Amino acid sequence: MDMINEAARETPIIRKTDVLVVGSGPGGLAAAIAASRAGAETTLLERYGCFGGNLTQVGVEGFAWYRHDQTVDSQGIGIEFEERAKSMGAANPEPQSNSHAIDGEAFKYVADVLVEEANITPMLHRTMVAPIMEKGVIKGVIVESKAGREAILAKRIIDATGDADIAYRAGAVVHKTPVEDMMAASVMFSINGVDKKRFIEDVKANPHSYSDWCGPDWSMETSGKEDALFSPYLKKPFERAIASGLIPKNLNTITGTWGAISEQGDLSYLNLVHLAGLDATNPDHLTKGEMEGRRQAMLAIEALKQFNPGCENAKLRNFGMTLGVRDTRKIDAIYNMTAEDVRNQGKFEDSIGIFPEFIDGYGILILPTTGRYFQLPYRAMLPKGVKHLLVTGRSVGGDRDSHAAVRNMMCCAVNGQGAGVAAAISIQTNVDVADVDISKVQRILLLQGARIN
Repeated sequence: MDMINEAARETPIIRKTDVLVVGSGPGGLAAAIAASRAGAETTLLERYGCFGGNLTQVGVEGFAWYRHDQTVDSQGIGIEFEERAKSMGAANPEPQSNSHAIDGEAFKYVADVLVEEANITPMLHRTMVAPIMEKGVIKGVIVESKAGREAILAKRIIDATGDADIAYRAGAVVHKTPVEDMMAASVMFSINGVDKKRFIEDVKANPHSYSDWCGPDWSMETSGKEDALFSPYLKKPFERAIASGLIPKNLNTITGTWGAISEQGDLSYLNLVHLAGLDATNPDHLTKGEMEGRRQAMLAIEALKQFNPGCENAKLRNFGMTLGVRDTRKIDAIYNMTAEDVRNQGKFEDSIGIFPEFIDGYGILILPTTGRYFQLPYRAMLPKGVKHLLVTGRSVGGDRDSHAAVRNMMCCAVNGQGAGVAAAISIQTNVDVADVDISKVQRILLLQGARIN
């Protein structure tokens, strides 16, 4: 590969802060709020123009769609997201669970309010491009924006990028699932103009269950108790579209779930387009995925118009701002979670939260309908080889099955809250995040409304 040499430069320091959170998805947003509430001066950095990550930028609005009658759920800031969305008119009842789907567009404003209420310094439209390192200690990050190249210094940094970008560039040990085995990315979209009455009548006349998630080229592992439960699944219109020639036969992966339907006829967070073989740390893959995904989404909309009752006058309302990515880098943590942990109610002395026995990914679907749950260990957010850095969200350490559990948005919020509190306590007690007194972290988490056991 040919190279060029860049000239040395001086980079202005635009901010010094206690805690810097990079990435504002459910994990990052929860981390920033928790750190600020725990007494740390906190800055939240986001490359896009809104906070919320998958909720607002991708359009994955089913924040707690796993929740059923017997679910023992997480508590804390993640639940606060859902409750605040409901109180501010930014949520609709979710059809397959005891939860509300978040209105992704409206939650952009909800997130603004949460950030302002927590007295967090917001920094939108700046992209982290490099860590600032000194003898294995992270001191800040370099960002780029319309203003040029700038530096932000921080006493503690939380990597909530979703891809472990900071950890990777800082030299921490990370790994990726081989691209051929990665969970597919999604292009999320919503449509409007749907006749709600006719659509729901058809759903009731032709109900789907989770057993329908098995397709011609894939299978689904369940515990059996999920198979007969109702699922808002759309399958038949696409089978008919393939039979008619509208959709090419090779696109039999166009199938999946609808999220919520409003009285106005908005059918939201349609999760119908799945793109396998895509590595979201490769911008060429992202480019191809964005364009191919939109093409397939338009085919899906046409299939719904022709073959799904109530959708005859439907049209595209919006695409997500970016692809929905499930799987890229994960850190090699001080403790890497295991399938045993998430399948058999793992317990840890350094627990910073709980999450229901909900596993969704790599062909596994287990729903929390029996009250089982597992604890989340703080050590899974500690990368090896870099001091003063925590990694939260879907990049925490773990194996394949554990990733299929902890990648879910509510779990990211639980881990994020733990990371935020720990970062604040480590500053106040003048120790590295790896040496923080976990009992102090747990006490503050309980005061913040979290459940740790």
